[in-house]
Amino acid sequence: MKTKLFLTIPFLFFTAFILAQSTISGKVLDQKGKPVAGANIYLDGTYDGATSSETGEFSFETTETGNKFLVVSFLLFETFKKEIDVTNFKDQTVKLRENVNALDAVVITAGTLESGDKARVSVLKPLDIVTTAGSAGNIIAALQTLPGTQTVGEDGRLFVRGGEASETQTFVDGIRVAQPYGATTNNLPTRGRFSPFLFSGIAFSTGGYSAEYGEALSSVLLLNTQDEPDMNKTEIALMTVGLGLGNTQKWKKSSLSVNTAYINLAPYQAVIPQNVDWNSPYQSLSGETVYRYHFTNGIFKLYAAFDASKFDLNQKNINFEDKIRTDLNNNNFYLNASYKGTFGTGWQLTSGISYGYSVNKIKYDVNDVDNDENAAQLKLKLRKSVSDYFKLSFGADYFITKFNENFDNNANIQTSNGYDSNIAAFYTEGDILFSKNLAAKVGFRLSNNSLLNETNIAPRASIAYKISKSSQFSFAYGDFTQTPVVDYIKYSKYHQFESEKARHYILNYQFTKPGQTFRAEAYYKDYSNLVQYDTRDIAYNSVFNNNGSGYAKGLDLFWRDSNLYKNLEYWISYSYIDSERQYKNFPKMSTPGFIGNHSLSIVTKYFITDWKSQIGFTNSYSSGRPYNDPNQTQFMNGKTKSYNSLSFNWAYLLTTQKILYFSVSNILGSQNVFGYDYAKLPDANGVYQRQAVVPTADRFFFLGFFWTISKNKNDNQLKNL
Repeated sequence: MKTKLFLTIPFLFFTAFILAQSTISGKVLDQKGKPVAGANIYLDGTYDGATSSETGEFSFETTETGNKFLVVSFLLFETFKKEIDVTNFKDQTVKLRENVNALDAVVITAGTLESGDKARVSVLKPLDIVTTAGSAGNIIAALQTLPGTQTVGEDGRLFVRGGEASETQTFVDGIRVAQPYGATTNNLPTRGRFSPFLFSGIAFSTGGYSAEYGEALSSVLLLNTQDEPDMNKTEIALMTVGLGLGNTQKWKKSSLSVNTAYINLAPYQAVIPQNVDWNSPYQSLSGETVYRYHFTNGIFKLYAAFDASKFDLNQKNINFEDKIRTDLNNNNFYLNASYKGTFGTGWQLTSGISYGYSVNKIKYDVNDVDNDENAAQLKLKLRKSVSDYFKLSFGADYFITKFNENFDNNANIQTSNGYDSNIAAFYTEGDILFSKNLAAKVGFRLSNNSLLNETNIAPRASIAYKISKSSQFSFAYGDFTQTPVVDYIKYSKYHQFESEKARHYILNYQFTKPGQTFRAEAYYKDYSNLVQYDTRDIAYNSVFNNNGSGYAKGLDLFWRDSNLYKNLEYWISYSYIDSERQYKNFPKMSTPGFIGNHSLSIVTKYFITDWKSQIGFTNSYSSGRPYNDPNQTQFMNGKTKSYNSLSFNWAYLLTTQKILYFSVSNILGSQNVFGYDYAKLPDANGVYQRQAVVPTADRFFFLGFFWTISKNKNDNQLKNL
């Protein structure tokens, strides 16, 4: 009897144990109903679980009871987590959503060209900005090899998709730069004020940009300073046009980068003939610095730049027998402080302030013109990650501009004018990821302009759909407004202007795979409220209105490849544009004089290991640009010959940290003509005489020696050339 009892007790315990176990079973599918094999299924906080089979099915036993969290995870999908009743979870279906944060997820690309380490899809690399032949270290010149831009050699600024240079705004770390270009005069090209030395990424939007940015009809250029320098180093540059010196110091939580340059073209122009009659060639002293401090949850940056420049030259003017003298002195200062960090649950804060000051002292013939501009922006932006599928951004900014100008012709005319402008704006935008293949961005910008006494609301929207692992389509729409430029407002005492407006429609296709990128983009821009005036030139007696209109439509193509041949990289950009406007003093709808219908750029870079050299060629072509010949009855009936320029550069590594660099622009000496200036009055024969607008030199030669001093003996300035 005792023996039977001894055997019965374990049997009863074993039976109770079996009866206490529960079976959890089901099937794991994706959103399309296809089985997911290899998914991990388990009860949170336990060792009880299984792996899904080829058919997506799973089953496992557990002794747990009550409510527990079931977790299902797989690499390409979002982790599924749900509270279940352990005893009743049988033959259930679990659907996994694609992980929208995967590296191959869709990104909205319509209208945006990016470079930098953080860009998901990069058409340019940081190295390209300065190693592109013909760019001479100028960010703007490198961007002019991209589709959607027009090369306007007598100006030097960015002209984008039928828009004038004033229609593009520049931002550093998300905050506006009011005076992004160096000082210049009529038909003398300028350069961007910023060296590529301190920037890690660039986003160049040719249209349809975010509601976060305003006061730009055509484009925004976003320059992002480095978050963290790589090491302590000193960089020295000895050039045929001047000297450069840079230093970076890095500490545990902070770093400081400083660089300065002195440019003097007098020695160079004494050797190389110019198409300019200089009294005193261009000189400048400039510098930039970035201080960075890393907090636990964010980073603070303080960016400052200064530029003091001057030149004195005599220019032939078709309306005068003698040359007109222009003596210009410019001082510019820019300060930018920003903070970007996280707080709370999924919140991101971006804030900043910028201040720009520019003063010009100009002697033009017998006239003295002095002007100064103070410009500032305050910005606050909040971003909340509501979920992996929805992110909400909203914020506000405030633009302040004060402009003053004094004119004295040293006779009996003295005038002063200026204006104060304050623009307050609020914006909000939502990023919606429907799946890994479908995303949208929707928002609007509301702004109030005190100078124009008006309020505008500008909706923006874009959507992208990924059709395969390597290709996708994007579409963008947006309304954009901009205050008329200072040249208009300063001549109008009553400020009777309205904001100029543009509406963008952009369709984009992009194909990317390692080493290759292809983009095709069609667009249409509708302009309204453009400024018109009734005189030959803008003057105090000009009568202005906002009745102008116009359009721009076209196709941009871009192909980049590094797989064709070892050590060779190249890209090809082509743009077609059809654009007309009735603005300024145009009597009818016509194509502006800065637009050529066809543009083509071919850029190549090749590294020759045996020569320790990188060589590059850039060929830029554009079809003829229209101009108005008053000797003909039809307006804007003339057309220049096509523009073509082939440039070359060569970087030779003397040692790893010492580089000899040579470049020459327009090596074939093409006699390019940008347009013609006509006399205001006809001669005795009734003919309006003209003079050609040509480059300041047929070619530009550059030779420099660049030396990096650092503990890392492999670091050099090739990325800065």
